Amino acid sequence: MLKIAIQSKGRLNDESMSLLADAGIYAASGSRSLVSRAKGFPMEILFLRDDDIPQAVAMGVADIGIVGLNEVAEKGQSVVEVMRLGFGACRISIAVPKGEDYSGPSWLNGRRIATSYPVILGDYLKTAGIEAEIHEIAGSVEIAPAVGMADAIFDIVSSGGTLIQNGLREVEQVFFSEAVLIARPGLDGEKSAGLEKLKFRLRSILASRGMKYLLMNIPQDAVDAAVALLPAMKSPTLLPLAEPGWFSLHAVVPEEVLWEKIEQLKVIGAEDILVLNLENIVK
Repeated sequence: MLKIAIQSKGRLNDESMSLLADAGIYAASGSRSLVSRAKGFPMEILFLRDDDIPQAVAMGVADIGIVGLNEVAEKGQSVVEVMRLGFGACRISIAVPKGEDYSGPSWLNGRRIATSYPVILGDYLKTAGIEAEIHEIAGSVEIAPAVGMADAIFDIVSSGGTLIQNGLREVEQVFFSEAVLIARPGLDGEKSAGLEKLKFRLRSILASRGMKYLLMNIPQDAVDAAVALLPAMKSPTLLPLAEPGWFSLHAVVPEEVLWEKIEQLKVIGAEDILVLNLENIVK
């Protein structure tokens, strides 16, 4: 049985549990329990702090984990990145007080930078040839310049609203992160097979996100033009209707081009277009 570690609370917990549920794997929330037995898959779920997950996987306390790539990079534990999961996107950036005349990374020389990510920051400074003092803070990094603890900060940015509230502006985007599935190296045969089954389910879920299923009626003389418009996985499905000269055409379309494709299909004569959500794409 696989043991998976996920964040005990917060956005990554919500989205991790939602992803598992979409894959047919259900468990009680981690708000009242540290361990939960999953239904629908042979798995135990451990609810941990996000910064403890890489170490838990490396030590074998958990076989796999879902955690931000930033925590994997910061902790430097011996884990394998299995797949990226497409949620929890953020970046770690350098920000300075908005009144500062920031001229580029060289401005940081001789300055004090507050952060909860000293390893990632240290790697950046070394690569950029900058000599600055790293001041490690466990929380509330954004207030450090205002209280005189630092000249700049290096912290997670999602929308940027917190920076604005604290009189800061983002000047360097250094590290881009998202949720990743990690594993302990050298899983045995049974657990390795379990991981492969889990990956199969997750890939099916992720492949369907951002995709829509289109069904339409199309006159025979417009079939070739419609097929040329639609980016199907192999080719669109075409079925004759009872009414002579008409076909039902089915295709999977990326959501970002959905309305553009619908407008083009209407021009060439498509009618009765249905748009459906996709749950899974199994390949």
